[in-house]
Amino acid sequence: MSTLVLRHPRLTLTLTTIFAVVALVLGGPVAGLLKTGRDNFEDRGSESALSREALVAAAGRSPEADIVVLVEAARTLDQRVLDTQKRLAAIPEIATTVSPRQPQGRRLRTPDGRSSVILGYLRPMETQTAQDVSVRVSEEFRGLSGVSVGGPVLTTAQIRDQVSEDLRKAELLAFPLLFLLLLFVFRGLVAALLPLLVAVLSVLGTLLALRLAVQITDLSVFALNLITALGLGLAIDYSLFIIARYREEAAEHGYGHLALTRTLATAGRTVMFSSLTVALALSVFPQRFLMSMAVGGALVALVAGAAALLALPPALLLLGPRIDALSLRRSPRRPERSYSARIGARVMRRPGVVAVVTGLALVVVGLPFADVRFTGFDATVLPESASSRQVADRVAESFPGDRTAPLIVALRSTDRFVAAEARERLFGVENAAAVSEPVRVGNGLTRIDVYSTGPPLAEPSQRLVDGARQALTGLPAQITGEAARYRDSRAALNAALPVALGIVGVTTVALLFLMCGSVLLPLCALAMNLLTISAAFGVLVLIFQDGRLEGTLAYTSQGALDASQMVLLFVLVFALSTDYGVFVLGRIKEARDSGMPSREAVVAGMGTTGPLVTAAAVLFCVAIGAFATSEVVFIKEVGIGTAFAVLIDATVVRALLLPALMGVLGERAWAAPRLLRRLHGRFGLRESSI
Repeated sequence: MSTLVLRHPRLTLTLTTIFAVVALVLGGPVAGLLKTGRDNFEDRGSESALSREALVAAAGRSPEADIVVLVEAARTLDQRVLDTQKRLAAIPEIATTVSPRQPQGRRLRTPDGRSSVILGYLRPMETQTAQDVSVRVSEEFRGLSGVSVGGPVLTTAQIRDQVSEDLRKAELLAFPLLFLLLLFVFRGLVAALLPLLVAVLSVLGTLLALRLAVQITDLSVFALNLITALGLGLAIDYSLFIIARYREEAAEHGYGHLALTRTLATAGRTVMFSSLTVALALSVFPQRFLMSMAVGGALVALVAGAAALLALPPALLLLGPRIDALSLRRSPRRPERSYSARIGARVMRRPGVVAVVTGLALVVVGLPFADVRFTGFDATVLPESASSRQVADRVAESFPGDRTAPLIVALRSTDRFVAAEARERLFGVENAAAVSEPVRVGNGLTRIDVYSTGPPLAEPSQRLVDGARQALTGLPAQITGEAARYRDSRAALNAALPVALGIVGVTTVALLFLMCGSVLLPLCALAMNLLTISAAFGVLVLIFQDGRLEGTLAYTSQGALDASQMVLLFVLVFALSTDYGVFVLGRIKEARDSGMPSREAVVAGMGTTGPLVTAAAVLFCVAIGAFATSEVVFIKEVGIGTAFAVLIDATVVRALLLPALMGVLGERAWAAPRLLRRLHGRFGLRESSI
């Protein structure tokens, strides 16, 4: 493929331009085809999801309150509630409403009688339509004194809109900073523009691929955030590696086919391997949100690698010496004199001490992760200016216990004695504040609501789910509701996580072995990746879980970390750490294959890769760290967590821990049993002979 690309560079660039235009036209509208509902975060085969579907079919409406209207008034509250309820019920998509004026809504008034809540239940409809309705309801009541609109459907809609707005802000912030940093790294205007063009091509290509993917399966709209950040970061990193290597080869062989062919046989192979590693590492998730991130992450990694390998080489070939046009470039420093080479040489003097000190430091930074707590998403992830957040805060403050999102028991029986027994059992469950009368809803189902002493995501409500399920053992009952959905989602994550970790670990070790032919180096890389991840999670616990820097980072702590985002962050950081490890180990192996002893090869490899890895890490941190400006807490967590992990990995781990471990191991770092040596000899990844 590379030979064909280099033989017809103008044709390749023409086809690339046509592809970019087609990708923009067809892939641009993909956001409207992606799913945005709460079911993005649930296991659709779980008890809570199945029982919710059964209740919707039986009652012809959502079993949970979709719209929550808070009415506050010092006087004439009853009249305000009546008027507001009538206005809400008049909306065609609202199936029914419940207020304190009805027997089943007695708990929807504050003890002081100054505030009331009205619940609105939507008819069955598509998620996007439900969110549009909730926004319309919010606009309907906007400006009415003492009336605020919230609820889970409006919360999801506002998160969707906020994330889209934050994405635009992040792009506007990242692109100018990335260009300035690229200008500093390459010290040339033309060379600095090329990675940005490859990044744009990568994002457009991934949007087109996503447009094709949604024809096969439903995907979450939140995948767009990952595509933008990874598309920018990976494409720029891959372009950086290729352009820097091309300049090296051009300095020795002159600009042209030979230099570019040698570049693609070295850095090109590394880019291909790195993109495949990222793609495989992100392809292991069950829920729609995580599965969408896997699909989006895999696609953007592959498209970024393809763009760097197919679009960039012909551009470099046609530019020739003009790659340095408008250059601010100083004379390049020889690799052996770079700061990375000097650091590597110093590490080699006492590699054991450096390995122990660096490893212990990373362990200490990661210690807070031992106390991590997880949660899901609700209105508290939104900024305080959002109406859903305001309603959620006021309801939590004014109404003791949980009154708008009860646990819902779907009893597959209409026998009143069976229903009475179920209700009696639920009364004795810990954290059950109240249990409603059984209500027949149709299709042979009876509904019983159980009110918790705390919010749905809080620990008392989670224990209530477990207790209620245990209490109803032997009865034809299933449980749904927000608390049950989160409980089932956590259970699905816990069940899939060992498999996901196994796939990621085995894939990483296998691919690194095929590259370097060593048994110990892939295991060392695995350990270093885990240290990087634990350090990143430790920092996230210190900041977001413990509520530090709330003013500086403009967020409100949930007292826990979002479970789904942390799974995503784990695999993303693991893949990116492997990415940088592949690049550094590839150059070290290249030096050793040229005849250098192991320690000298490490110093030589550090000298050539150190500045590049540092620059790549900084550029990637800008690309994904821009999400730290998001006003949605879990997006902020991913942005800051990934940026910190990449910086730690590219500096502490790659500059100190990796050379220290290789210094301790010496030539043993490259050892492998005879059988595995034969396997590597037959299937291993090697640079092409030039």
